[in-house]
Amino acid sequence: MFPNVFARLQQIGTGAAFIAFPLVFVFAFAIHPRLLKPRLLGPEAIMRRARRQKLLQLGHVLVLLNTALIIVASLHFMKVLNPGRGAWAGFAGAIPAVLGAVLLAADKGALCLTMSALDTVPDDEFAAMRPGLRAMFSKKGWMWLLWGIVLLPAGFAIQTIGLLQAGALPRWESLLFLVGVLFVGTPDGLEIVNLGASLLMAVAMVPYGIRLIARAL
Repeated sequence: MFPNVFARLQQIGTGAAFIAFPLVFVFAFAIHPRLLKPRLLGPEAIMRRARRQKLLQLGHVLVLLNTALIIVASLHFMKVLNPGRGAWAGFAGAIPAVLGAVLLAADKGALCLTMSALDTVPDDEFAAMRPGLRAMFSKKGWMWLLWGIVLLPAGFAIQTIGLLQAGALPRWESLLFLVGVLFVGTPDGLEIVNLGASLLMAVAMVPYGIRLIARAL
């Protein structure tokens, strides 16, 4: 009895993860300032945009927490693909996807949580910190590892190819998710593209999450 209950709870939790993680991205990208005025941003502009933007920082905190749900989704896809001919994609995609999720959490922790702490610092003291912050946002030193967040969409793209090959999901869901993950990593300043990509992922994955929950009830 208990193993069956735990299995059902696990499936309900997985379904909830598939519903929540794309919706968190939708929210996080939708609240960016000047969303309808896309332009590439350099390190200085990113710093200025993050200064005393409490709602934006909330979105970044949610994305940091969202990385746990992303890992759940990737491991679920690996499990779904394991028995069939898409097993190679499940495993090969899970490795970069999980690593990319960890680096995404590191990115939000190192840059975004830092900026929320510095909101408590007066402007003159903040100005004195700019050289150090510029080095951080330019990803100097070991911060270059944060470029590894591109592994996240790459890993999910590999898994989605496997889902298409195995027919594990309806084809339209797999295709929408594939397009979404390929564009969700668009650089800072072009969040309107990220928002569109997140909406595609939500349209694809929310119904899938609902189906997982419904099967467990």
